[in-house]
Amino acid sequence: MVVSPDLPSLPFILRNGVKYFELIAQPVQREILPGLYINAWGYNGSTPGPTIHVYPGDFVNIRVFNRLPESTSVHWHGLDVPNVMDGAPGMTTSPEIGPGNYFDYQFQINNPPGTHMYHAHLDALRQEMMGLQGGLIILEPDQPSCVHRDYFLMFQEFHVDKQPMRGYTPGVYDLDPYNMDYNFFTINGRCFPDTTPLEVCIGENVRIRLSNAMETAHPIHLHGHQFYVTASDGNTIPLGQRLLRSNILVASGDTWDIEFSANNPGQWPFHCHIPHHMTNNMSKSGGGMMTTVLYKQ
Repeated sequence: MVVSPDLPSLPFILRNGVKYFELIAQPVQREILPGLYINAWGYNGSTPGPTIHVYPGDFVNIRVFNRLPESTSVHWHGLDVPNVMDGAPGMTTSPEIGPGNYFDYQFQINNPPGTHMYHAHLDALRQEMMGLQGGLIILEPDQPSCVHRDYFLMFQEFHVDKQPMRGYTPGVYDLDPYNMDYNFFTINGRCFPDTTPLEVCIGENVRIRLSNAMETAHPIHLHGHQFYVTASDGNTIPLGQRLLRSNILVASGDTWDIEFSANNPGQWPFHCHIPHHMTNNMSKSGGGMMTTVLYKQ
């Protein structure tokens, strides 16, 4: 099972061999730190949106309702879908979804197991930077016995308006999607120390799926362990070509799968290595795009 800490999974109804999902694009209030809420855009009440789980060969119908004040669309990033289902209006035959309307994205999952994303593809500068993205995981029909824990993480950054020069003040704040002076950096919609640790047990093999649909590249570093890079953009890397690393750059549009052996007990930081991104609005106490790998007793 793939776990997305701090995010829900999107349920479906199976009818006549088709999996029916519903996504609602809408304004959301997201608590990124205790008492600090952002007025973002997301899906089904969350940013990132709920994680979608499917299998190779599945027939899916994903109905996207638009409750935003402007037209939108959804692009299935990395998936091989028909042109009309790609979600890039103007460049493909895929339509815009007007406010108050919906569109049924219908396609078969033709890709192999791997990590993918979905995100808005209309006025991308505004809509993506307001938080319209989520994860889409194509599962393996039989989970390999060598993977004991499987996590999905999505990285985001925001400019939260009208904050003090250092640190943060609880309250409800608007976002400025056009301001590239980002001051809050999140993993699955939370800033450290409010991120949920990735729990492991000694002797387990752990997979972490990393994704980034926004603006900034993030060099992600794991303390205390080396990891193998096992997949890129949903494509498995052959065994003999896998790199052993402790740091990996997750650029905009990238997904990477990494795997490591839980053989060094303790609590270990797992974070973006850019110092600015390890703060909550430049606070001296740190925070930002960080979580921990935590060994259970």
